[in-house]
Amino acid sequence: MDCMIVVRDDRAVCTPLHHVVAGDPVVLGQRGVRVIPPERPRTRSLFEFMGGAVSSERPSATLIHKIAEEMVNAKAQGKKIAVVAGPAVSHTGAAEALSKIIRRGYVDALLAGNALAVHDIERDLYGTSLGLDIKTAELVSGGHKNHLYAISQVVRCGSIRAAVHQGLVKSGIMYECVVNDVPFVLAGSIRDDGPLPEVITDIMAAQDAMREILQGVDLVLMMATMLHSIAVGNMLPSYVKTICVDINPATVTKLIDRGTAQAIGVVTDVGTLLPALASELEMIDGE
Repeated sequence: MDCMIVVRDDRAVCTPLHHVVAGDPVVLGQRGVRVIPPERPRTRSLFEFMGGAVSSERPSATLIHKIAEEMVNAKAQGKKIAVVAGPAVSHTGAAEALSKIIRRGYVDALLAGNALAVHDIERDLYGTSLGLDIKTAELVSGGHKNHLYAISQVVRCGSIRAAVHQGLVKSGIMYECVVNDVPFVLAGSIRDDGPLPEVITDIMAAQDAMREILQGVDLVLMMATMLHSIAVGNMLPSYVKTICVDINPATVTKLIDRGTAQAIGVVTDVGTLLPALASELEMIDGE
């Protein structure tokens, strides 16, 4: 959505605004540009089943099963799956489920912010997320400082990857990304604590890194993060299959309305969906 059509070497190239340089021939005017849209899939899939609608009144078990089937089919065809996740994945206790999904090979790229990584590592080191005990759902005395302690320990190691290799971080989403060679991009914001060493604080550099990691992606799961989901959605070609999961219907609607030809929205708690999705994937692929 923040790109121009630039003609380079007799090719029309969709180019981000901050990559347009003086002298580039840019398509202008209001007469329009003739394009050939991607052909709609002829086979019936999850996206035809949903019809792009946004509603909490859907058969959850059936829907989760169909999402799992879509992911299994994508991997069987050698396609790439990206996950966009917010810190609610950790807060709701679903980090273990997402870790399992990464470990099983269903995630080829992770896009998130500082908060997801911080609270995922906090959970591993202290068993809390924002000071709340993940197992008992009770506040831990002094637990509100745990995420700052987690940041400090990772900074002392030098990076998230170093913290994993040095044995500090032993489980979780970021741990599985490191040990399974799953690339990730952590984009920073003005309100970040720390941030962690790998967080990209230059927003233009973060955009470029996100666009790079999204190259060749065929399916994207966006879960419990409005800002990062919309940011990623604005970078995707219209033919990329998009599944947006959020407890807030407004977030899902914004993603559906961004213009993608194949998008569905699921209004539900990610803490409920992810464990069920992990179980469905395990049953379908039979391992």
